[in-house]
Amino acid sequence: MRRTSLLLAALLPSLALAEQIGEVSTVFKWFGPNDRIVVEAFDDPKVQGVTCYLSRPRTGGVKGGLGLAEDRAEASIACRQVDKISFREELKDGEVVFKERTSLVFKSMQVVRFFDEKRNTLVYLVYSDRVIEGSPQNAVTAIPILPWRE
Repeated sequence: MRRTSLLLAALLPSLALAEQIGEVSTVFKWFGPNDRIVVEAFDDPKVQGVTCYLSRPRTGGVKGGLGLAEDRAEASIACRQVDKISFREELKDGEVVFKERTSLVFKSMQVVRFFDEKRNTLVYLVYSDRVIEGSPQNAVTAIPILPWRE
């Protein structure tokens, strides 16, 4: 079993894991957790010195508490340079750096990275997709690659 887990981890693309920073309640629910907005942070797995912050809704209630509810397709993103920027691997435009499911099966929210070579800037886009029909709602943030004072 452990060997299978290690093999799967090696075959999957390296995606960032989010750390919850905080949350606020938006709708009271009698049963199950309240609807809320969650703020999470993750570090870009291929770019040292970049941290992204996501805020997005989480559906509460009984279905939300059991992980069966579908979260809304809305998110906000802000990425910042937090240290000297260096690349761990070659970057690919449109590469997924973070992905999390927002419904039981068919919907996910993801963050993709682009490199604007002309402006020496990293651009991060967050959006939601669904197997049949995605959402046009999205948010973008950009980080100019600047010298870092040590």
